[in-house]
Amino acid sequence: MANVLLKMQNITKKFPGVKALDNVNLVVEEGEIHALVGENGAGKSTLMNVLSGIYPYESYEGEIIYQDEVCKFKEIKDSEEKGIVIIHQELALVPYMTIGENMFLGNEQGKTMAIDWDQTYNKADSLLQTVGLTESSKTLIKDIGVGKQQLVEIAKALAKNVKLLILDEPTASLNEADSRKLLDLLLQFKKEGLTSIIISHKLNEISYVADKITIMRDGSTIETLDKLTDDISEERVIKGMVGRELTDRFAKREKHAFGEISLEVKNWTVYHPFYTERKVVDNVSMNVRKGEVVGIAGLMGAGRTELAMSIFGKSYGSNISGALRINGEEVTLNSVEQAIEKKLAYITEDRKGNGLILSNPIRINTTLANLKNVSKGKNIDKDLEINVAKDYVNKLRTKCNSVEQEVGNLSGGNQQKVLLSKWMFTDPDIMILDEPTRGIDVGAKYEIYCIINDFIAAGKSVILISSELPEILGMCDRIYVMNEGRIVGELNQEEATQEVIMSQILNSSNHK
Repeated sequence: MANVLLKMQNITKKFPGVKALDNVNLVVEEGEIHALVGENGAGKSTLMNVLSGIYPYESYEGEIIYQDEVCKFKEIKDSEEKGIVIIHQELALVPYMTIGENMFLGNEQGKTMAIDWDQTYNKADSLLQTVGLTESSKTLIKDIGVGKQQLVEIAKALAKNVKLLILDEPTASLNEADSRKLLDLLLQFKKEGLTSIIISHKLNEISYVADKITIMRDGSTIETLDKLTDDISEERVIKGMVGRELTDRFAKREKHAFGEISLEVKNWTVYHPFYTERKVVDNVSMNVRKGEVVGIAGLMGAGRTELAMSIFGKSYGSNISGALRINGEEVTLNSVEQAIEKKLAYITEDRKGNGLILSNPIRINTTLANLKNVSKGKNIDKDLEINVAKDYVNKLRTKCNSVEQEVGNLSGGNQQKVLLSKWMFTDPDIMILDEPTRGIDVGAKYEIYCIINDFIAAGKSVILISSELPEILGMCDRIYVMNEGRIVGELNQEEATQEVIMSQILNSSNHK
């Protein structure tokens, strides 16, 4: 039997009005990959923040025993000195610094007040090779993709002599190829004796890498499953997460005839906002009908988000050309305000950066895109604002203490519901949803699928952008496939499979 590396015993953590962790226990053995799964708000990230010292000793009850020693971490530096390193879902890299500078930020090489840059970059280059990156450590972070940035974070952890690596949703922003590369790297590190804890909602990835799976629900540990002795099928894990069988991943909707074309895009071309000679959307033509969900599938960098944002009041891009028709009428949308007036809504993939004001309450975030409907003259009617927010909290079953709760204190799934509320309050006819279920659990995903179906049942239109092909296949009536800024395929629901979509992407790259 392997040695126990970590024991977290009877961990209880309270925030004002809520018990986030309730007597949680976790045991991790040396050299294993231990997965932590549960719905949003189950307490997974909170537990890891306790372990890493982000929530310091005495802010919680219970005990952390690491390498047979009781630990009382006051800050994250204390846990890092013991070899515990956490990589958060939102990467902590500085875009305009080099890879090497980022890797040793706070861990500078050389003497006090004199950084040894040769040593820094030599060590960085060596660690980059370890994680499979060929870039020079003198490359700026902004010049590499998200998948490579995630590997830089791992190299940064290795630079701290990591013994226990914690990864919070490490593949949430990655395509399938980059995800598999990262997971294979974890398996390689396991062979070399490194212990990992991984939080993920992608259950197929969990079953691929994890030796044990601890399931959390409502701030408590439900059970720990062992790959060698227990059933760790997705169905079994989901039942533990949500407390019931989830027979259908995707909410069913009645078949119905589609209406007229609500949005049509013709010969749409967009150039990069800064590198104005670089074409990011290339002569795209597409449409969506009333009562229809149209998917846009593609790998990261295919131009899907750039297309959506440029349609939505030209909020991305330069030198935009092409025609846009809403309900048959050609329109020019030069601002977000004009897009909203034409009953268009765009739910961003970056809810924390561009979608919500995390330091503000649910009440303010809900009405932000339609203040005129909660105002009397130039003054906002706070009572009306409260009632609107409460109405959407009830409609979308958002878990919160009150509409005065700061959005930053909500789980990812509930933040996503607030973002949906914000745009539903504008009363749109056409909703563009960009990665609407990224980083949220299966239960919250199902609820968002139900919201989409209700929207469609009212004769409205949805464009769904997703990197998860099962989601595209499960929710969309018709699918456009994008690659390198172009539409390279169009599929009806009946003919679409993951294999067909991927072959269209790969063939278009080969025959460009």
